Amino acid sequence: MRILVTGGAGFIGSNIADALVAQGHEVAALDDLSTGREKNVSPGIKLYRVDICDNDAVGRAFDDFKPEIISHQAAKADVRESLQKPQLYAQVNIIGSLNVLEQARRVGTRKVIYAGTGGATYGEPKYLPVREDHSINPLDPYGASKHHVEHYLFLYNYNYGLKYTVLRYPNVYGPRQNPFGEAGVIAIFTYKMLKGETPTINGKGDKERDFCYVGDVARANVLALDAGDNEIYNIGSGVGTNINTVYEKLQQATDFHKPANYSPDKPGEVYKIFLDATKAGKELGWKANVGLDQGLRLTVESLRE
Repeated sequence: MRILVTGGAGFIGSNIADALVAQGHEVAALDDLSTGREKNVSPGIKLYRVDICDNDAVGRAFDDFKPEIISHQAAKADVRESLQKPQLYAQVNIIGSLNVLEQARRVGTRKVIYAGTGGATYGEPKYLPVREDHSINPLDPYGASKHHVEHYLFLYNYNYGLKYTVLRYPNVYGPRQNPFGEAGVIAIFTYKMLKGETPTINGKGDKERDFCYVGDVARANVLALDAGDNEIYNIGSGVGTNINTVYEKLQQATDFHKPANYSPDKPGEVYKIFLDATKAGKELGWKANVGLDQGLRLTVESLRE
């Protein structure tokens, strides 16, 4: 199949693109390279350097490639930045996604696989692990903007027959994660430890997150090509790990011995969340295969290089 990965030069998108190529698909990446890197795009994958907010440019790329399926990963994805720039997050994550959906409808794309967020969509959970039917109360513009697109996916299916699968991600980590900008805590900590610098933990370090290795997330996207039509799935380990524990595990993996610095907590962040992926197991045949210790070793090795 011809599959277009938006954000395909980024951390998650490029790993998905490689997984799709390994399955024998014809893959192209659409990315403005604002946070993605051209070197992440493997040989044989065509790169369209396009901003999803530029509807005309998106249309030209769609006319050229005519994707059968879109893996829509492109987004602004920094909780703290979204609190400072809510209009920007609405523009990129909502209007940009609408441009993708409109062009998909126009060229006859069959399905969109959408990168949702399980870490920011639900808000402070009423129970753990969180199921897909949990109430939606995001605490930040990032989570709100990502969830908003799920409604558009439903209406594009209802009105135009464009199929979709929503994969609500937890905290994704692994090779190619950039330790700058919209980076996750694991990449930031690892980079600093390898440089001999002491990372800073915001708050007491007792916040819990569901950490999922990027290879497992890429596999979920591959499985969603032929399953899960018009459904929403949590993708996660179902286990919460606090930031202090992540710090200690990375100390061991990097041979770093200094204690963490601590700073005041940041607004807009959920205290504890981890996701129930039972539905993805039953309907997609997916589960997290790479445990945190193994995933951290692979991440450290990639950043050493």
